[in-house]
Amino acid sequence: TAPTRCPVNDREVKTGGRCETRAMHDYDAIVVGGGHNGLVCAAYLAKAGLRTLVLEARPEVGGCAGSETTCGVRVNICNCDHTMVRSMPLMEELGLDRFGLRYIDLDPGTVARGWDAPGPVPVRHSVEATLESLAITHPEEVDNYRRYAEVAVPAAELVMRLSAERPGALNFIRRSIGPRSSRAARTVMLWSRKSAGEVLRSFFTSEDLLGPAMATGPAVWGLSPETPRSGLGALAWAFKHVGTTGRPVGGSGVLTDAIAAAVGAAGGTIRTGVMVRSIVCEGEHVRGVAVLDDAGQPEVIQAPTVVVACDPREAIVHHLDNPPTSASPFIEKWRRRTPAAGYESKIDARISGLPTWKNFDADRFAAAGFNDSLSPTTVVAPSLAEIERGFQLMQTGGVLERPIMFVNVPSINDRSIVPSGSPDEHVLSIEVLFTPYAVEGGWADSAEPERWLDVASELFEPGFRESIMEWRSMTPPDYEQHFHLPK
Repeated sequence: TAPTRCPVNDREVKTGGRCETRAMHDYDAIVVGGGHNGLVCAAYLAKAGLRTLVLEARPEVGGCAGSETTCGVRVNICNCDHTMVRSMPLMEELGLDRFGLRYIDLDPGTVARGWDAPGPVPVRHSVEATLESLAITHPEEVDNYRRYAEVAVPAAELVMRLSAERPGALNFIRRSIGPRSSRAARTVMLWSRKSAGEVLRSFFTSEDLLGPAMATGPAVWGLSPETPRSGLGALAWAFKHVGTTGRPVGGSGVLTDAIAAAVGAAGGTIRTGVMVRSIVCEGEHVRGVAVLDDAGQPEVIQAPTVVVACDPREAIVHHLDNPPTSASPFIEKWRRRTPAAGYESKIDARISGLPTWKNFDADRFAAAGFNDSLSPTTVVAPSLAEIERGFQLMQTGGVLERPIMFVNVPSINDRSIVPSGSPDEHVLSIEVLFTPYAVEGGWADSAEPERWLDVASELFEPGFRESIMEWRSMTPPDYEQHFHLPK
């Protein structure tokens, strides 16, 4: 638990039922890990008046929510679309606009497309606008989507409200999911007991909708369509109608840079390039963390509270130094948990011109208010059966011939990520799902990343492959090596 003020005076901190003078500690709280979760936590701790330190092993903060320069352009480490984080009151409570955070709103934020689809399905913020677009390519699914939205949107709104509640707001949660709960709460409870595939098949018949709906939900978590109790993943599209999707001007890392600035403005301290060697315990309590100082010598930074904002299993099983006997069951529980292997890769490229989608009736979609087919994230997915096959294939080191892909060209709306200023140059992003941590034959000798570019070229008119000037791939072992993410 976070420290609370002692009744004696404001210079003391109460931890674990005892009071100690603040002078005994270097900080009130240490946050291990400077990704977006750790930074948010540190910003709130510092804002509350606690002397807060963030320790990040990499040279810069942000983690996988950050951005970096490669191939002559600014790219995002992972996806650039922010929806859920914008539903939280972070911007207002931390004043992030003061530190340069500004969003470009996207509508649609997501476009669904099957590998053999007759055309895209823009998932607009408005349900009615989505139905209008859906009628162009899949008129038989219009009533099905309307039925889905009537059930799923209220459930997504409920989940959003629960997410925004302060931890421990049990009365609100009990009212929401108790015996006298609303229809939305009953939907949440019912779907949570089913698989995502089961829920989706109860609404849709076209694989052009089923596959992308699965891809934006549990597949992003590395799960099969038939994974038990994954049904809440079917709310993924409903969230697009509840929240507003946007991208920070300058790339995803502008968000984490702004939060880091909020930490500093509230009096917090951030140290980068510092690897935590252990979390030091003393008796029944945490004493602080052990690191190597700039000279490579051991250093213990003392604090009565340590927040683990990095890999929890690694910290709890391997980095607790002299843990109390009472923690043994907790440590053993984490020791028995087998880490799931990585399953997502990403290609970033600098291209010399904009590609053109195949099978895209621009005039009809323009009449429906959809004029930009490249900057929204297009989720290209095979059928549910193929996604299940891809999940199984991944277990033995294989990748689907036509895997799940998330494709976008963020530079259309944000020219700041193309430093050259050339109007012809753009940034292409392709995320590929169900790519195994241990690919057959090893990643070093694998043709897989480059093959994905050839496969993606099937989606576009001729000339796409030739437009790629520079590109790089990030595979699961790359994320492990560069971002300290085990497996």
